[in-house]
Amino acid sequence: MTLALDSLSSLPSDCSTRDVAQVLGLAVRSVQLMVDRGELDAWKTPGGHRRIARASVERWLAQREGRTGGALGAAPAAVPSPSPPASGLPSSRRRVLLIEDSAHFQRLVRLLVAQNFPEIDLHVVDNGIAGLAMAGQLQPDVLIVDILLPGIDGVTLIASLRSHPQFSASRLIVATALDEAQRRPYDLALAGVPVVHKPRLVQDLPVLLAQALAAQGG
Repeated sequence: MTLALDSLSSLPSDCSTRDVAQVLGLAVRSVQLMVDRGELDAWKTPGGHRRIARASVERWLAQREGRTGGALGAAPAAVPSPSPPASGLPSSRRRVLLIEDSAHFQRLVRLLVAQNFPEIDLHVVDNGIAGLAMAGQLQPDVLIVDILLPGIDGVTLIASLRSHPQFSASRLIVATALDEAQRRPYDLALAGVPVVHKPRLVQDLPVLLAQALAAQGG
């Protein structure tokens, strides 16, 4: 995103999801999911239209700016590569890359991996562009990708990864808040990719991740 906090001056105090999506450079559905996750304060008018408090958008941007350490339009800081062991030999630890923009689900996946797969190095990025760059750098054993992402959406990201021979050994898992009906437009792109519905992340992700690691050759 290329917007600073003062870009919100064009928004009314109570704005629509489309207004917020345009200012943040996100899909309307991404903003709706942010509301569902409690990241933005919203309510519905008597006519059933969703309204979002501009103050909560400003708060979300301020928090995001704090995480990235600068203005939203600034170039992202380089992500350091994992340090090699003292022997100088490459690490034998498995690498999993999570591409997920929700801080809540980032924390949840970190917890699940720490509890169930302590031998794994988990790397996390919060947008599709950084995810694609990190995937090229890490060559992860498994990628866990959200469908709706800022930058490059997850479906486009998955298509890009599957089209490159260098990622042919990596296994993919999709984690999404979209239910089966909402995922139907993406069926072709997601063919053959395991999908975990976020409400069942705790129950299903450890199983799918174990299967992916086993299939990858671990």
